[in-house]
Amino acid sequence: MKITNHKLIDDNTDFQLSPNHSGKFKTSLPDTIILHYTAGGSRESSVRTLLTPSRKASAHLVLGRDEKITQLVPFDTISWHAGRSEYDGRVGFNQFAIGIEIDNAGLLTKTGDKYISWFGKEYHDDEVIKAVHRNESTPRYWHRYTEWQIEKCKEICELLIEEYNIKTILGHEEISPKRKIDPGPAFPLDKFREKIFESDRSENTEEIEPQIISGKVVASSLNIRKGPDVEMDKVAEALPQGTKVEILEEKEGWYKVRTGVEGWVYAKYIK
Repeated sequence: MKITNHKLIDDNTDFQLSPNHSGKFKTSLPDTIILHYTAGGSRESSVRTLLTPSRKASAHLVLGRDEKITQLVPFDTISWHAGRSEYDGRVGFNQFAIGIEIDNAGLLTKTGDKYISWFGKEYHDDEVIKAVHRNESTPRYWHRYTEWQIEKCKEICELLIEEYNIKTILGHEEISPKRKIDPGPAFPLDKFREKIFESDRSENTEEIEPQIISGKVVASSLNIRKGPDVEMDKVAEALPQGTKVEILEEKEGWYKVRTGVEGWVYAKYIK
């Protein structure tokens, strides 16, 4: 896999130019990658949507569950994937970022023993994860990403970092938190970023002391459980407001904490 003339060259990649794009990025841009899910039924259906002029939407890449990739806009050209967006003082991320769409149905609704997408497709248990979104407090059902999609996305992001001035990888849910929920908790975004940007730690000859991260409970009381799920048993009585904790791990909107005992709590209630 390589990039030539701002196009991804790979045996499993094809190029179809979307009409939904603007001019070239400014000097020293793009410097960000935004990850999305398609909320569609297949790579092909999502590509058709992003090729339609009236939809006024596009992305640079679509990563299919069929292990194929479609590029719709060259990497030096602005695509229309971010919409109204703001993060860290910047507004309008189309002008800063490469957009990667990952073929995934997104949020699912459980009806009986079936999991249904917004477009009516049914999914099996092994395709579903129950998790809390980083911007929410209640667990819901989400379509799982394939291992190939996550690994291929990582490979592509690393290639883009080498080729361009990429400094940040964000989810659409982070730049448009009031409008968007993708790529959602089924995508391990925090660990994904950590692996990419901290992958050279093992090459350091000097041993680094681990940093202790602490916080305190800001809710009136906070349940502490055996695992990152509201259905897991509690390990102790609820932590009262103001309890200081040591944060050990983060997973899909939860923190593993230590405060006399160890357990999992909603991250949003720790500051």
